Amino acid sequence: MTIDEVAGHSDARFAPVRDALTEQLRSGEELGASLAVDIDGETVVDVWGGWRDTERRVPWTGDTLVNVWSTTKTVTALAALVLVDRGLLDPYAPVARYWPEFAANGKEAIEVRHLLSHTSGVSGWEAPFTTEQMYDVKAATAALAGQAPWWEPGTASGYHAQNQGHLVGELVRRVSGHSLTEFVAQELAGPLGADFQIGAADADRGRVAPVVPPPPLPLDLAALDPDSPAYKTFLGPATDPGSANTPAWRAAELGALNGHGNARSVARLQRVLALGGTADGVRLLSPETIDVIFDQQSHGVDLVLGVPLRFGIGFALPEKETVPYVPQGRACYWGGWGGSLIVVDLDRRMTISYVMNRMGPGIIGSDRAETYLRAVYASLGEESATGPGGR
Repeated sequence: MTIDEVAGHSDARFAPVRDALTEQLRSGEELGASLAVDIDGETVVDVWGGWRDTERRVPWTGDTLVNVWSTTKTVTALAALVLVDRGLLDPYAPVARYWPEFAANGKEAIEVRHLLSHTSGVSGWEAPFTTEQMYDVKAATAALAGQAPWWEPGTASGYHAQNQGHLVGELVRRVSGHSLTEFVAQELAGPLGADFQIGAADADRGRVAPVVPPPPLPLDLAALDPDSPAYKTFLGPATDPGSANTPAWRAAELGALNGHGNARSVARLQRVLALGGTADGVRLLSPETIDVIFDQQSHGVDLVLGVPLRFGIGFALPEKETVPYVPQGRACYWGGWGGSLIVVDLDRRMTISYVMNRMGPGIIGSDRAETYLRAVYASLGEESATGPGGR
């Protein structure tokens, strides 16, 4: 097998998507990756190629899993939205209604929507705090409940990079009686037939492609104010991407960071949003609950990432300046460190998913993600995701 072979199925009109993956593998930009596109409930692209390992000995196959980093957040958000739909969770209610301990240190007015939109002011753990401490979900979550917010809640977004899964996961546990890992398995992945899990079960670890760390972030911590949300978040804790390849990471419940899946499984989960709340006869959401996503909570320069972002409830909404290749209109998205991406284009009833093992530079999207997304829209006869002229 050569590194530029692409396996799987794609409709003829989506040849540009398959060709784009082939070229990225051939050039060496990709090591291993998978892409999926669903339109109106039909899988029109489900392709993969490359290698699981840097030695290029183990091919990436149709059932390969990989840590998808913050694409996990979209699955955690979906879990919360299912509970909203069931009337068990009110996005506009105080978090303390469900989690009384969270009211400590001036957080009594923080609402559920603030956790889901990165506007709560609690975007990380107070230092010193280590990656290993995140693995103890009970203690790590209790620590967040005791903290004071780092800015006035609801006034701006500050990306909850590593702790959003603990925050939202605790709400899932309190109102459903199940851990986030259990809820995703039993209420989302199982019913929708999605090969996705928080963490990676021992039985599946032979299918997992290790992540290949990216170049260092172009971030000069010394230039940041130590009291700023950005400084505190990036050091609360400072995470080595290689941690994702350890047994301890894979055994943990990190609802912001350690979901394991592939493009097909992420698309199978999130296409429910594009399809009005029901997929394959499984109803998870009403159209009215999907509308909650589009209640804009913030639009401006994110206090942690330092770029303009627009957040709804649970997902980011299109922002031309920062991610110009995400479609405008009624669409939502998010991605993971290194470039994985999920885009739900409700106007076209389309879901696009991309995951990979070689992490690219940056935090939001990547050049490769842009290449694939633009190829999808070109296959539809559209010049770009942003309309004529593109970026």
